[in-house]
Amino acid sequence: MELRQLEYFVAVVEEASFTRAAARVHVAQPGVSAQVRRLERELGQPLLDRSGRGVTPTAAGAAVLPFARAALAAVAGARQAVDELAGLVRGHVTVGVLPALATQLDVAGLLADFHDAHPGVEIALTEDASDAVLDGVREGRVDLALAGIAARVPDGIAVETVAEERLVAAVAPGDPLAGRETTTLAALAERPLICLPRGTSVRALLEDAWARAGVRPRIAFEASAPPVLARFAARGLGVAIVPESAAQAPDVRAVPLRPALHGRLVLAWRADGPTSPAARALLTLARDRLA
Repeated sequence: MELRQLEYFVAVVEEASFTRAAARVHVAQPGVSAQVRRLERELGQPLLDRSGRGVTPTAAGAAVLPFARAALAAVAGARQAVDELAGLVRGHVTVGVLPALATQLDVAGLLADFHDAHPGVEIALTEDASDAVLDGVREGRVDLALAGIAARVPDGIAVETVAEERLVAAVAPGDPLAGRETTTLAALAERPLICLPRGTSVRALLEDAWARAGVRPRIAFEASAPPVLARFAARGLGVAIVPESAAQAPDVRAVPLRPALHGRLVLAWRADGPTSPAARALLTLARDRLA
């Protein structure tokens, strides 16, 4: 019994087709069929029912299937253990990040240094709102994320804080709010507001605060980059609610909110830890650089 025979057998069962299985394992279909028949002869039982439109496992095939999968998993685990022991980190990692953070936190520098240390690892970067990248982490589609969170850490996710920043009302220098030391969400209820869109942690934080204050806000504009919101405010289009660092331009005045609201940027990964050596190596580097 050979491992490739088990691999081909599992592929045929999962694809329900010799043709699709052959494409999956990159072997010509006659080769797959021949190896599966050798496995059947060795075990003395037909493992696949080929009489229908699709290929299905026989009773014997169904009994063999979990053992075949376990054997393949054991071999993959052994190879991974040897790779880790030898320091040969390779594979694939996916990083999720808020668009506004890619430059702010020098994500390119982080990934470039990781690539220099582990050139065999393929790196994929996806940009989206915080809710989307955190969903990707929880579902296993994203290995590591740089995102914002509101007050509560989502279930199934572990985080380490990268930065915490208070929110401010950004206005033009001639705005009536410009000379004030603080303002409240209630005081802004009748003003046109400029905010980050739903799906972002700052928007979730604001919506929770609006609900607690009994305020129904007037949202005039939305944009996904805080500096863009501040630019809108500088042109007198409304009051932008942004992290303080986005309101540092000369033509913008930042007025802190009372009570204070703080946005939090985090490094996030699955609570049970990254599964691959490559993802664990990237997490170690990111925690050292950013957290």
